Amino acid sequence: MFQIRQARFLLFPFLGASLLACGTASTPGEARSPLTAQAASAACEGGAFRVIVGGVTYQGNRGFDIPVPAGARVQLRGRYVQFDLDGDTLSAYDYVMTGAANSADMTGGVRTPVFASKVVDLGQKLGGTLKASISDAAIVLERRGSSAKMKIQAKDCAQGGIFQMEPETGAPVTVTHTLAPGMYYYKNPYTGKINLGNGTDFRGKDSPQMATLNLQADHFSVWTVQSGGRMGGVLGEDAVELSAGATKCVQDCQAQNQIRGTLPVTDPAYSN
Repeated sequence: MFQIRQARFLLFPFLGASLLACGTASTPGEARSPLTAQAASAACEGGAFRVIVGGVTYQGNRGFDIPVPAGARVQLRGRYVQFDLDGDTLSAYDYVMTGAANSADMTGGVRTPVFASKVVDLGQKLGGTLKASISDAAIVLERRGSSAKMKIQAKDCAQGGIFQMEPETGAPVTVTHTLAPGMYYYKNPYTGKINLGNGTDFRGKDSPQMATLNLQADHFSVWTVQSGGRMGGVLGEDAVELSAGATKCVQDCQAQNQIRGTLPVTDPAYSN
């Protein structure tokens, strides 16, 4: 028998046309991300990101304008999740679950690398300050170029919808996901969908919107993402729910992404 449970948001709510106003590193801001309500769940308990650039740490529930030198790495360090961003493109590297104790932990308390990289080909470098809005276990980052904008939304949680990359260039872009050693893509026999895992009960899934899969291999996937679309990622029970997937929407998509009613969970890792 599979489990029917009350559904919740599977995808990040979009923030609309602009990022919430951010303060500077020396002036407290009032920016509050719409991800706050989601981040209050047990899987996110105690989660909070720190942003580290050039040895300077930015943290706390507020907004920041962060100077990022050309070629610099932006380090995101949370209780449950850690990864780096290339400051020039906001491509992500070394995405790791730390194995910190939590009732929703999928790692068995073991540090678990998930993605080696999530690389976006913007065709140009970003510049100016990196705008960051931290709110409890959620963070939103945005940086612009001459004709491009990249937004990253992430959550420091043990599982759930925890990462989203949103390029805006006026044209389609290529995003390539490469899994960490030990992780692989596979077709889940209980859902018929493509999951990622490491042979344990760890479950993950790429979560696209307005994106086309060009190539699927055992350790990487290549996508074409429309301007205003996104490449997200979910882990745990959300990765095996029999949802219909995201709607075709590139602006103000929060309502369309909301699941109403219930969804079946047939994967035995989460249905017992």
